[in-house]
Amino acid sequence: MDWDNLCFNTATLIAGVFVLDYGADKFLDHTVIVGRRLGISPTLIALLTAGAEYEELAVVIAAILQHRSPLALGNVMGSAISNILGAFSLGLLCHPGGMEFDRSAKIYAALQLAVTTLFVALAFFHLLNQVTGAVLIAVFVLYIISIGYAIYKGVTEPPQMSDSDSDDEIPTTAQTSVSETLPLLENASPRQDPQPLYQHIFQLLFGLLALSLSGYILAHSAGAIADSLQLSGTVFGLTVIAFATTLPEKLISVLSGSRGQGGIVIATTAGSNIFLLTLCVGVVAIAGLPVNRADTFDTFILFDLVMVWMSALGFTVVAFLGPSRIAGLVFLLAYVAFVVLEFTVYKR
Repeated sequence: MDWDNLCFNTATLIAGVFVLDYGADKFLDHTVIVGRRLGISPTLIALLTAGAEYEELAVVIAAILQHRSPLALGNVMGSAISNILGAFSLGLLCHPGGMEFDRSAKIYAALQLAVTTLFVALAFFHLLNQVTGAVLIAVFVLYIISIGYAIYKGVTEPPQMSDSDSDDEIPTTAQTSVSETLPLLENASPRQDPQPLYQHIFQLLFGLLALSLSGYILAHSAGAIADSLQLSGTVFGLTVIAFATTLPEKLISVLSGSRGQGGIVIATTAGSNIFLLTLCVGVVAIAGLPVNRADTFDTFILFDLVMVWMSALGFTVVAFLGPSRIAGLVFLLAYVAFVVLEFTVYKR
């Protein structure tokens, strides 16, 4: 084994994660600011940034461009599992008591289960192709429209704004929900932000550039590490990459759970997984999956699909029954068992 090459790619992977998180922060924060300046509806801004896994999308696109579709799909599935078993579980364990899930939270959880079931069915029957990929992207668009309409009619509350800290004028911190942020967006005065619009546009583009570069770095270094350790791209994407790219979600769950803000914990997790299993999977499917039997087996294993669906089911059950530290502990132990099994039994 080439230890020098392995250490270099590991260091590159770690650096890429930091750049990825920085780029996602810049992109989301300044998207909100530019949207407000241009008079775009605050609700629409909230929907476009709520639970948006743009860092995952950057990794997916970079992996596809490097002809590593199994790594891209593994990252998506692993992130969906990690969001629930790794991040949501921490929110349940950290809540001080008295945290409740309202009607909106239950709606988001049910939508997430429905989307997950659709994805698992398509993957199990090997139906992910250009046509179904387009359908999944259409489902994502329909999700945005339907949630926007529900908010407009007052059926549900807007989801969490973003998974990043605020910047300059928009308080999009983990402890601030969109229901609190929207009035600030609507009533904000231009005097609160002395920076001209073009500076925010420049920083938005800079964040997008950072996302793109970090996605390329992560995909390339992850593939090299997987090859060095003789692991499949799917396993590495399911475990290491998924864990690293969902660290912001874990932080949000800990902070929100400790403050008893159950709606944020649920909405962030559900919104992230819907984004992953519709838009991100749709992009992978349209780009094309491996066609030979060996690569197809490497991409899909029944164990992975079962974990994706069972975690979504458990998430929905907890959303309807209410928060429980015991459920959080069970989820966390299940995540540890999942990672261990991936590196041992299912390392392929």
